[in-house]
Amino acid sequence: MPTDAAHSWLLDSDPALRWQVERDLLGEPPEVWEATRARVATEGFGARLLAHQDPDGQWDGGAFFPGDFDWQGPEAAEPGAQPWTATTWTLNSLREWGLDPAVLRERRTVELLAENSRWEYENRPYWGGEVDCCVNAWTVANGVWLGADVDGIAAWFVEHRLADGGWNCDWVEGSKRSSFHSTLNSLKGLLAHEVATGGTAETRAARRAGEEYLLERALVRRLSTGEPVGPWVDHFAYPFRWRYSALNAAEYFRAAALFDGTAPDPRLAEAIELVRAARQPDGRWLQGGRQPGRVWFEVDVPAGEPSRWLTLSGTRVLDWWDAHAGR
Repeated sequence: MPTDAAHSWLLDSDPALRWQVERDLLGEPPEVWEATRARVATEGFGARLLAHQDPDGQWDGGAFFPGDFDWQGPEAAEPGAQPWTATTWTLNSLREWGLDPAVLRERRTVELLAENSRWEYENRPYWGGEVDCCVNAWTVANGVWLGADVDGIAAWFVEHRLADGGWNCDWVEGSKRSSFHSTLNSLKGLLAHEVATGGTAETRAARRAGEEYLLERALVRRLSTGEPVGPWVDHFAYPFRWRYSALNAAEYFRAAALFDGTAPDPRLAEAIELVRAARQPDGRWLQGGRQPGRVWFEVDVPAGEPSRWLTLSGTRVLDWWDAHAGR
């Protein structure tokens, strides 16, 4: 696919995706992509999710799971599946799609969630966080986006970082080894907090340590054996949700380097080449297969079809890497 055709194909998309193409791939001036970004609240995916917000500020009646979730039913028994309709998952999408947080502030979403939403674990208050690293990371990212006080949750990551440098959501079950999935999600939360607040010396050090955990492993290998960490490393699917992949991790390191004002770490090279290898001859990336579970609506194509979301991610990662490599 020639570049002009690829860009036209990407631009023929929902405002949630289109504004990122305009900013990150085409280098359009702010007045162009900001105008498209503003449409997220009134058109397409963003507007559809906003329409599902409950009067109490939540989505689907729950913090992480829908209020009607049957913990003993078939939905809970399906391997690898869970509903993606509750509050946290919906806020994640709206934030990642670039919704202006003023829209939710006008709806008093922070206050309503503080009053009405509780985590399924121990009935803890929503903005107080939980015990799961990934849940806390998303709460931090969503909190700083909306203006909630989540500094205490950011500090939680300092206290719960494992000895090898990263995090594991199974720490509460006694795990002492970090997880690629948990570490990447934790890093995203800490970066969002740092971008919004500057962070603290302790949270900044924790972010650097977590990055080093992944970089020491070239983002894709076990430190002990050098073997690939799992078959999911080169399985690219949108939405990313909680799952780790070389592309998901490369997107994080791109964002972190741009914020820090640093060049790409050379240890990203193997992960970058996995991203490059997945690019099709026409310049697009194929959907690897969405995670099962109920959704409000689908936002990408079925498995095996060219994905605009993955093509956006893959292209901007390679553009960033290749620009610094002098390709």
